[in-house]
Amino acid sequence: MGRRTTMSDMARQLGISKAAVSYALNGQPGVAATTRERVLALAQELGWHASSSARALSGSQTKVVGLVLSRSPDLLTTETFFMRFLAGVESVLSERGWSLLLRVIGDHPEVEIETYERWWGERRIDGVILLDERYRDPRVNTVERVGLPAVLCGGPLKDAAIPCLWTDQGGDAALVVQHLAELGHRRVAHLAGPAEFVHERARRRGVRRAARAVGIDVETIEAPYTGPGAGERTRELLTRPEPPTAIIYASDVTALAGIRAATAMGVRVPDDLSVVSWDDSQLAGLVTPSLTALSRDTPAYGRLAAEVLLDLVAGSHRGRVQVDASVLKARESTAAAPD
Repeated sequence: MGRRTTMSDMARQLGISKAAVSYALNGQPGVAATTRERVLALAQELGWHASSSARALSGSQTKVVGLVLSRSPDLLTTETFFMRFLAGVESVLSERGWSLLLRVIGDHPEVEIETYERWWGERRIDGVILLDERYRDPRVNTVERVGLPAVLCGGPLKDAAIPCLWTDQGGDAALVVQHLAELGHRRVAHLAGPAEFVHERARRRGVRRAARAVGIDVETIEAPYTGPGAGERTRELLTRPEPPTAIIYASDVTALAGIRAATAMGVRVPDDLSVVSWDDSQLAGLVTPSLTALSRDTPAYGRLAAEVLLDLVAGSHRGRVQVDASVLKARESTAAAPD
C-alpha cells in the first residue's frame, strides 16, 4: 500500500498553508470560499479522508460503526444468521456507548463501497464491519486506501492491513463428511452457495479434501441461498439414475427447502436421504425431522467483530483472529445409508 496523502501534501499541491487546508476540510471559518472549494475538490479527487488517529486526537469521533448488507431483503427475512450476528454486535456497542449505522442494499456490492466512502468522508462513522467476503474483494483495498478502520469477517488474508476474523471451514467440512461416512454414505452431494463468496470456496475445498480422506465421492453443485433454488437443485439430483444418499446444504433455509422437495417426490428423510445443514438455527431443532447441522455461537461472532473493530479504532490491531470451532449437532435428518 502506497504512502497516504496528507494535508501537507495537499497544501503544497495547491500552494496554500496547511492550516488553510485543515480549515477547509473541517468546515471551519478563516478560509475564502474559493479556496475551500479548491481544497474539497482536490480531496475528492485524491479520495482523501482524515485518519482515525487524527479524529481521535481532535475529539471528533462519532462513536458509530457502519455495516452494509449486500444481500436481498427477502433473504434477510428468512436467514437468521444476520439477525443473530447483529444482536452480538449491538450488545457490545450498547455496552460501550456506541451506535450502529446499518443499511441493506440488495445484491449491489459496488454500492456498498460507495456507501462506506461516503459515510467516512461525511464523518458519520469511525469504522466498519465487512461481512460476506467475496473473491478478490475490492472492499479491502478501498478501506485501506482511504484509511477507514475495518474488520473483515473472512480471510485470513496474509497481506491485508486490516484485522480478519476467520473460520476453519476445512475443519467444519471434516466434521460433516466424517459423520456421513460413519453412517455408510458413499454418494454425497454438496449444494454449495454462490462461488463468489470466499467462505463457499473454502467449504468446497474442505469437503473435497475430507471426502478423499475417507474414500467417498462428493459432487458439489452451486445453488442460490433461496429456498426455491435449493428445492430445484434437489429435485434434479434425486431424479438421477443413481441419486445421492446424502446432501450437504449451505444453510438451514436451503436444507429445509431440500427436505420439502424430497418429501414431495416420495423420498423419505432420513430413510432414503440424509440431510445436513452448514448452519444451525432454532428452527432446525423444531421441524420434523429435526435438522442435523453445524452449530456455532453467532451472537458471540458478532460480539467479537465489534470488539476487534473498537480495539482497532483505539489503536490496537489484533491481526488474524480465529473464530471458535463449530460443533456438529446430529439430529433426526441423518441416518444410516440405505442398502
